[in-house]
Amino acid sequence: MAHTKHHPASQRPFTPVGDLDRFTPSPQRPVRLRARSMPVETHFEPHRHAWAQLAYCASGLVQVTVATPDEVTYIVPPSRAVWIAPGALHTIAVIEAAEFRSLYIDASAVPADWRVCRMIMVSPLLRELIHALDAPPGRPLSSHRETMLSALVLEDIMEADTQALGIPLPHPQSGDKRLRALCEAVLRSPAERATLAEWATEVGASERTLARLFRDELGLSYQQWRQQAILSHALPMLARGTPVSQVAEASGYASDSAFSAMFKTAMGQSPSFFHKKNRL
Repeated sequence: MAHTKHHPASQRPFTPVGDLDRFTPSPQRPVRLRARSMPVETHFEPHRHAWAQLAYCASGLVQVTVATPDEVTYIVPPSRAVWIAPGALHTIAVIEAAEFRSLYIDASAVPADWRVCRMIMVSPLLRELIHALDAPPGRPLSSHRETMLSALVLEDIMEADTQALGIPLPHPQSGDKRLRALCEAVLRSPAERATLAEWATEVGASERTLARLFRDELGLSYQQWRQQAILSHALPMLARGTPVSQVAEASGYASDSAFSAMFKTAMGQSPSFFHKKNRL
């Protein structure tokens, strides 16, 4: 699975232009919903909006990479959504065929402390509100109903629990090259169980220096960052129906139970439950 901003030539490029104007939010209509069925390997070229976006898929799996201010990649299952702040440069790639829902939110409705990107947990209420906003063709919502639903959507988003499932990477230009080389190596081979000391020898830096770089540049310890990288590798496999035992092995775990314990602590659900939920 790719974790960079580059996409194979076989992917179907998509530039978000065309009829985007009719979905543009405004202070009078602060929440606009755009629903699309996206085939696997479709990707959106790098772009930004003056408004915020909540990237959510009712089914399937997408990868969202935000390039500003720091590069972070999120793997987004139906139980999660990514909040993309106004002006943030981002790309989206479809890992599994998705019923993709974009909530465009006018900048005037965005609180000051929501000017950074994050992943949120999608509540049952938010899921139903998004569904309610998705009016069938020929049956548009009344202004009153849209206003009420929009207000509830905004309130639920702002009250949503956040989850640190993004994979931050050192900045390509200003970040430490040794740290970036380590991160890219882990993403290429998530089953590799090398310690930070072993990676230090590999990339030509001391263990102490790497530990400091993880903390200063990425805001995480090596173990915390590696766990998020493993989860990003495991989630698409589970969504595709790969047995938990195979996912555990591919993630570098010697036993299913150890992998399941880590997964449940991070996700609040066992991998088998998550697998069943996302295969519905």
